[in-house]
Amino acid sequence: MFHLHKSESPHPLAERTRSYFEQLQQTICSALEALEPEKRFSEDRWEKADGRHPDKSGGGGLTQVLEGGVVFEKAGVATSTVFGGLPETLALKMNVPPTTFYATGVSLIIHPLSPMVPTVHANFRYFEQAPSGQAHGDNWFGGGADLTPFYPYDEDIRHFHSTMKNACDKHNAGYYPRFKKWCDEYFYIKHREETRGVGGIFFDYLRDDAEQYFAFVKSAGDAFLDAYLPIVKKRMNEPWGERERKWQALRRGRYVEFNLVYDRGTNFGLETKGRIESILMSMPPKVEWHYNVQPESGSREARLVEIVKSPREWVE
Repeated sequence: MFHLHKSESPHPLAERTRSYFEQLQQTICSALEALEPEKRFSEDRWEKADGRHPDKSGGGGLTQVLEGGVVFEKAGVATSTVFGGLPETLALKMNVPPTTFYATGVSLIIHPLSPMVPTVHANFRYFEQAPSGQAHGDNWFGGGADLTPFYPYDEDIRHFHSTMKNACDKHNAGYYPRFKKWCDEYFYIKHREETRGVGGIFFDYLRDDAEQYFAFVKSAGDAFLDAYLPIVKKRMNEPWGERERKWQALRRGRYVEFNLVYDRGTNFGLETKGRIESILMSMPPKVEWHYNVQPESGSREARLVEIVKSPREWVE
């Protein structure tokens, strides 16, 4: 793994956060592999250039990818820690000064083979920036988890939301309604006038009480497998055919559109000259676009469109 120079050493909380993210990565990969009879995650460790100068960046990470499984067509779980000078254009978008930065996080995307099993995404991150010559500055947490079904089962969606709500409620009863609304607003494809999926939680710029927010992030991260794996196990053997596979490929197109046009994490990685293979790990392996596809009235496909056009409350 890469090594930080003393001059780039972040706030002590950052090292604890980085350690937790790396542990969570291994826990999730092991749990997903347990459902695959043969396929295993590949491991790709990488490093960036030296980050000791403001016009350069440094760091590294571990990208783990499983492809071609009988349950998971593609699953990627990545950790990264990067640091250096924050580009002015990106600083303007983030509404912060173009200072030095340190960022560490874990990000995952799971694209199941079966159209009956929803795609899922989660990301948890810690970001720190400091004026030149200062050891520490502003720091905050961000992240979340969201579900993207192709054939929605209400009980599955309620389970996902309930599990994430319970993780929120351990810390603050106001977190879930606030972060659920934020998720619906963030994962919104403006040019389609629909959400990417059925939501979950999303949060950013949680600052001022770092220890409290770190505890919350750990609760949310630890809840991920409980929120998602029961759905996978329940739906992975549901029957499906060419029609369902075609619809899955079309809806995956919405996923691509959001990630490349709106996603902040993707934009951050590209603008800080991040590792392109890791950044585009989230792309689905097979996707289609066809002209003016309209689902049959009253069909399961039409119900999904109805849901993503009008976000709703899934738990009290």
